[in-house]
Amino acid sequence: MRVILAEDSTLLREGLVRLLAEEGHEVLAALGDAVTLLKEVEERRPDVVVVDIRMPPTHTDEGLRAAVEIRERRPEVGVLVLSQHIERHYAAKLLASNAERVGYLLKDRVAQVEEFLDALERIHAGGAAIDPEVVRQLVVRTTHGDPLARLTPRERTVLEALAEGHTNAAIAQKLHISLSSVEKNLNAVFDKLELTHTTGYSRRILAVLRYLES
Repeated sequence: MRVILAEDSTLLREGLVRLLAEEGHEVLAALGDAVTLLKEVEERRPDVVVVDIRMPPTHTDEGLRAAVEIRERRPEVGVLVLSQHIERHYAAKLLASNAERVGYLLKDRVAQVEEFLDALERIHAGGAAIDPEVVRQLVVRTTHGDPLARLTPRERTVLEALAEGHTNAAIAQKLHISLSSVEKNLNAVFDKLELTHTTGYSRRILAVLRYLES
């Protein structure tokens, strides 16, 4: 996998460079700001870009804006955004167009090497990787009249795993249930969320996240 990193923390950036190299991936560039990121993407055409949301000079949303632009210009390039804290509006903005080749992870997740590498692989393969804690905070909302309140505990758990970006087979393995049980619960979830006409794995993830964020 060919990767470009954009992270202003030297320690984290160098750690990621070493980790990816040890796993056999090629780091095309490791940048400390988002200003040159777009240029590097155009010139080097990576498979995946890993970028921090808050980058110099203002440390607000430079990385996010660069990520959104990359998705618009180069949809074939995967984008994994890192965030120090859960910022749901940023996650929603990143997913506004589609949920293919995209990820949103908390930086704490990077320390869990296998989860970080798994997220990269899923994005590279055309899927999504949304931090479980982000999904959990979205799904936990139970305001009056919220269709999520109609979900059973199992349906809610399956929905969380789906929104994280897992395939049906991966959900079955993660929850230790059969594939048919996953499919049955997903059908019930989408019926209750009135998403029965949504087709396609990535579109289903996007539909769920959009619904929860609305």
